[in-house]
Amino acid sequence: MKTINAVLNDSNFMKTEIFGMPLPQLQTVLAELGLKKFRARQIFDWLYQKCVFDFAQMSNLGKAERSLLQETFSVLPAEIHIVRKLDSADGLTSKVLLELPDGNAIETVLMHHDYGYSVCVSSQAGCDMHCAFCASGLHGAVRNLTVAEIAAQVYLFNAQLYPLDERVSRVVVMGSGEPMLNFDAVFGALQFLHQPDVANIGYRNMTVSTCGILPGIEKMKALGLPINLAVSLHAVRDELRTELMPVNKGFPFPDVIAAAEDYARSSGRQVTYEYILLADKNDSDRDAELLVEYLRYKQASVNLIPVNPVPEKGFFRPGTKRIERFLSILQQRRIHATVRREMGADINAACGQLRAAFAKEK
Repeated sequence: MKTINAVLNDSNFMKTEIFGMPLPQLQTVLAELGLKKFRARQIFDWLYQKCVFDFAQMSNLGKAERSLLQETFSVLPAEIHIVRKLDSADGLTSKVLLELPDGNAIETVLMHHDYGYSVCVSSQAGCDMHCAFCASGLHGAVRNLTVAEIAAQVYLFNAQLYPLDERVSRVVVMGSGEPMLNFDAVFGALQFLHQPDVANIGYRNMTVSTCGILPGIEKMKALGLPINLAVSLHAVRDELRTELMPVNKGFPFPDVIAAAEDYARSSGRQVTYEYILLADKNDSDRDAELLVEYLRYKQASVNLIPVNPVPEKGFFRPGTKRIERFLSILQQRRIHATVRREMGADINAACGQLRAAFAKEK
């Protein structure tokens, strides 16, 4: 067994991140330290079943082994600082602002539904899509998140739920960032969380949202996993969508809808189109009728999202009657549509708002 002093005296030594490491790889790195193969399975159980991120608390490991592990490896959830935690008045939504070891901040949200707990995770620190109505892109994208950083967002909440004998059962990648621009890490994290000896979350309980990055949708189709696809659409007038979502210049929305429909046929999963309602911008009867024309006969549903006002952006929420009118036009023309149930509006649960406020303070 490699001694602690040998580890510490190595001038080139940097701790290896252990969180999110596949079991076979963990077995290999532990063997290189002289630890028995079965220790990897024990550590795996502590991390992902018991949500223990401190080697000192892994009581079925020897004291010398725990010390060696502590000096050799880092466990990301233990290294993440919770800067702020906000709980909604109804007790159903919690939002946390997390500071990563490198100082970057991300947000993640836990929502308690009647069917269990879901977590909305971020895929990037910030976002470069520059959607006109969104707070996530106020300061641009700093970098992609790693597999460990994406999975850790789920496990920080799992650690809170563990004493209640509860766990996260659904993951939506709808936080800050464009998931398709961090494809390998996002889908690597989802596949890791799917494993029975990790979080055991079914692929059908996972959703990835995109602004319409066509190569990402095509790669998602090729992956062949029944993960749900959500498309941020928000307008079906070309000039307006480009104004609201500059990504429309490179990936026009008719092509995005065609690729999403192809994914629906391939995966057997209905595509959700997210449509943020902006007062006097994209909420007219004509906008609703155009949306019907583009989605008619598609394996699709529409999730209408009355905007959470972002003061820096200058957009406002439509009135209740206008929202109901838009919804009724879709439903009368046999488009499956709902208005998103608001959760956490009182704690700024929209993507990027808390991070933007934190950046301004800093």
